[in-house]
Amino acid sequence: MVDYHEANSQMQQGNHGDYMQPEDDWDRDLLLDPAWERQQRKTFTAWCNSHLRKAGTQIEAIEEDFRDGLKLMLLLEVISGERLPKPERGKMRVHKINNVNKALDFIASKGVKLVSIGAEEIVDGNAKMTLGMIWTIILRFAIQDISVEETSAKEGLLLWCQRKTAPYKNVNVQNFHISWKDGLAFNALIHRHRPELIDYDKLRKDDPLTNLNNAFEVAEKYLDIPKMLDAEDIVNTARPDEKAIMTYVSCFYHAFSGAQKAETAANRICKVLAVNQENEHLMEDYEKLASDLLEWIRQTKPWLENREPEKTMQAMQQKLEDFRDYRRVHKPPKVQEKCQLEINFNTLQTKLRLSNRPAFMPSEGKMISDINNAWQGLEQAEKGYEEWLLNEIRRLERLDHLAEKFRQKASIHEDWTTDKEVMLTQKDYETAALADIKALLKKHEAFESDLAAHQDRVEQIAAIAQELNDLDYYDSPNVNARCQTICDHWDTLGSLTQSRRDALERTEKLQETIDQLYLEYAKRAAPFNNWMEGAMEDLQDMFIVHTTEEIQGLIAAHEQFKATLPDADKEREAILGIHNEMMKIAQSYDIKLSGVNPYTSITSQSINDKWNNVQQLVPARDQALQVEFNKQLSNENLREQFANAANVVGPWIQTKMQEIGRISIEMHGTLEDQLNQLKQYEDSIINYKPNIDKLEQNHQLIQEALIFDNKHTNYTMEHIRVGWEQLLTTIARTINEIENQVLTRDAKGISQEQMNEFRASFNHFDR
Repeated sequence: MVDYHEANSQMQQGNHGDYMQPEDDWDRDLLLDPAWERQQRKTFTAWCNSHLRKAGTQIEAIEEDFRDGLKLMLLLEVISGERLPKPERGKMRVHKINNVNKALDFIASKGVKLVSIGAEEIVDGNAKMTLGMIWTIILRFAIQDISVEETSAKEGLLLWCQRKTAPYKNVNVQNFHISWKDGLAFNALIHRHRPELIDYDKLRKDDPLTNLNNAFEVAEKYLDIPKMLDAEDIVNTARPDEKAIMTYVSCFYHAFSGAQKAETAANRICKVLAVNQENEHLMEDYEKLASDLLEWIRQTKPWLENREPEKTMQAMQQKLEDFRDYRRVHKPPKVQEKCQLEINFNTLQTKLRLSNRPAFMPSEGKMISDINNAWQGLEQAEKGYEEWLLNEIRRLERLDHLAEKFRQKASIHEDWTTDKEVMLTQKDYETAALADIKALLKKHEAFESDLAAHQDRVEQIAAIAQELNDLDYYDSPNVNARCQTICDHWDTLGSLTQSRRDALERTEKLQETIDQLYLEYAKRAAPFNNWMEGAMEDLQDMFIVHTTEEIQGLIAAHEQFKATLPDADKEREAILGIHNEMMKIAQSYDIKLSGVNPYTSITSQSINDKWNNVQQLVPARDQALQVEFNKQLSNENLREQFANAANVVGPWIQTKMQEIGRISIEMHGTLEDQLNQLKQYEDSIINYKPNIDKLEQNHQLIQEALIFDNKHTNYTMEHIRVGWEQLLTTIARTINEIENQVLTRDAKGISQEQMNEFRASFNHFDR
């Protein structure tokens, strides 16, 4: 058995160094893909038949028709042009194996090392091995000898396809599978060599079936290349079989190679005939190109040397855009012209030298060195112009940045200062209380801190404006005007801020003074008000006295009170003076007082009203005390009258009571004498009754005067009445006892001496 891979390795190591190894071109495992195997069957069958038909035969089934080795040997003879050993005509298996071995030996003799392909597999109809054998034959006899620009075999074929299809749109041959799927590459190959056969511009990339069928039909009809694949086989396969495509494309290569050689020869003749004419044209073209290029440099250089700056970024950007257009649009063609000029000059000199003709000498000033010098001057001007543009743009960018920064900071500052002047000029402190003034001062201090913080912004704005002036900003007048307005307004705010602080501090001091006056007023008004209220209560207080001493004490106290009134009036004047001073301060400094003392509710009006009330109550109190004093004098007279009488009547009654007691004990004589004596004594007592009545009259006056005590006497009317009644009762009882004794004596017949003894006994025990 011949080793297929070993044969190919030997070929690779031999004289055919560029021939690709079969392992790279035929992966037997991939043949298991039914689509690829089907494509290889069609392609290899068509390729074999394209050669067998020269011998008047063909095959139908590639794995069956080569089993006896006869057509295989015939195919090798046709494609190699050599005779093989005589085949054996027997029908036995051994005959077939011998024929196939002869074919394999011939292939091996051509430097191909067959790996794992033996005659038995071919005889047995192994499709995989048969296709591998045919692919080896195709590689050796159809592809190996292809040579393009020092590349051969598959790489040479691929390079040939790339060179031929390069001018065609939508064609990019990079391999022998996907690159051919849309059919355009096949059509491009045909059109490149036989443009009359195909209208390439009508082909569409999105219609691969039409493209493929068109190429296959034209190739079969006009180029004698049999149709080896169906368009559907290629389109409906994700990746067409590489071996099938290579086989098909190699047929195109061989079909066009003869025509290409003839074309090359004709071109050589034309080139020889056109050399002189071309040299003349090159000289004329050089002169014209040199003149045009030098004129363009002459016109362009002053523009690049112009350094007149623009005032706005927009204008400068337009210059930059013009320069970019110059670089992008105008200069590249001139660079190409210069390059082409040098190429043409060198080419012309070479051609003249090869043609043994004298060297070309351009007109004066149009030498390559002259053009290079002019171009170098242009480049230098261009470089300086670019640097100047960039510096100017950076300057204008800096200016625009500074201007925008100025506008932003100015706008922020102006927004911040909005309504600040109104706030600083308002006089809200005029009607504010002290606590509100202190709050306004705190708020103003916070504003001053904010104002101080904004001082940096104002300085930054001024610094930016100065920098814009230094950099010659085109809109500097407006910037300066705005900056001046900001600075002026800032100075105004500073003045107003100080003025408001002065006003607030002055108002605070005035309010503190007023507050102290309020407090002093409250401290003095409260006790004075209490004194007046107490005085009014005392002056209106009802008094109850029973003696002249008491009323005299009240009168003395009242006199003492009246003695304090001048001092009280001075205190009132002082309190009212405090109030008036507050009013004067408020009026002098245009301070609108709230009218309410925060420390007291006592007003000056209420003090005056109460003082007037006190003034009215004092004489009324005087009168009331005097009336009461007169009343107490009258009562004292009544007391003295009663006392004088009572001090007489009382002792008299007591004396009479004592006398009655003695009379009853010491009385002598008969009972009748005693009785007469007692009745006479009773009559004397009864005759004293007018004194008792007069005393009752005095007592009646005392009761009417509501006099309940009397220091002039210890006797009360009750005592007098009781004593008087006891006196009358005692005298009456004594008389009654004597009368009873008379009755008893008369009834018992007791003598006078006995009666005396009984009386003496009783008197003894009474003692």
